Amino acid sequence: MNITNKEIEEAVSQNIITQEQGERLWHLWSGKEERKNGFQISHLAYYAGALIVISAMGWFMDTAWEVLGGMGMFSIAVLYACCFVFVGRRLWEKEGLKVAGGLLIVMAVCMTPLAIFGLERTLGWWPQSYPGHYLDHYEWMRGGWIWIELGTIVSASLALRFFKFPFLTAPLFLSLYLLSIDVTPFFFGTGSEWTNVRWMSLLFGLVMIVLAFLTDYYCRKHSYKEDYAFWGYLFGASVFWLGLTLLDSNQEWSKILYCLINVVLLIVGVLLQRKIFLVCGAIGVNGYIGHLAYRVFNHSILFPFVLSFAGIGIIYIGILYNRNQLKIEQYIKDKVPEAIRKFLPK
Repeated sequence: MNITNKEIEEAVSQNIITQEQGERLWHLWSGKEERKNGFQISHLAYYAGALIVISAMGWFMDTAWEVLGGMGMFSIAVLYACCFVFVGRRLWEKEGLKVAGGLLIVMAVCMTPLAIFGLERTLGWWPQSYPGHYLDHYEWMRGGWIWIELGTIVSASLALRFFKFPFLTAPLFLSLYLLSIDVTPFFFGTGSEWTNVRWMSLLFGLVMIVLAFLTDYYCRKHSYKEDYAFWGYLFGASVFWLGLTLLDSNQEWSKILYCLINVVLLIVGVLLQRKIFLVCGAIGVNGYIGHLAYRVFNHSILFPFVLSFAGIGIIYIGILYNRNQLKIEQYIKDKVPEAIRKFLPK
């Protein structure tokens, strides 16, 4: 049962408890809820330590594989993963240590690419030719990484099955995106790779946003407290917006279309209550306004003044939105058909 300050005030007004008792109960319960759900300093240490370990293992495997060989890499990665799962599972079952335990499980999942890379190097089972050093996995588009990405997707999915920790979706969505990039030549061919990657990023970003939306709806429908859609929205919106932005064209109509799509992202951010869409949309609209100012006042002494006034105008719009936020959001939601509105956050 969720108790708010309003319920406590009602109990005080009905003389069930005194004002002092109501204040003490509120401070007690709100403090416990904050400690239970809030982001604590210890969580920052957990995340920082996990990222350091993941980064260190990636560097170590990349520089030491000549000495260790493929089987050495595979063995060390599997050993690390088993240790992380062993300790993480025990911490997961202890009250107040779920974040630490969950991060250890994430670290175990992040050992999957290293293990698969070592095994492939030992057996020579590359989907295509040898793709290069391990860290090239995050830099170059090559079909030789496909098994690594598929294996990471499977391991992250299995981990989510047993450990309901939202951060596990981060390596899952990252691997999905890298997989989409590495399979780009199979769909678009080998010519104009950079253009193809931009189109694939745009398309895959849309797919990821849809997956995140479905995940978000499922979690809300079943009253999950954890936000499993966060990383899907983050990766999806970022990848989609980046692909859209890099599809630059000298045609003015395409720039207008770009601005309109960014306006749609702003509306989607309001409807879904996700700030990442607002950030991407705002940057895109601001970029188009800057383009208009530059095109009209190019090589003019008025350009910096016009751009300054445009920036001040955007700030003023933000102030107006802040003052009328609830009315604006309600107006936008009222324009959405009822058949769609029921799927949106309350």
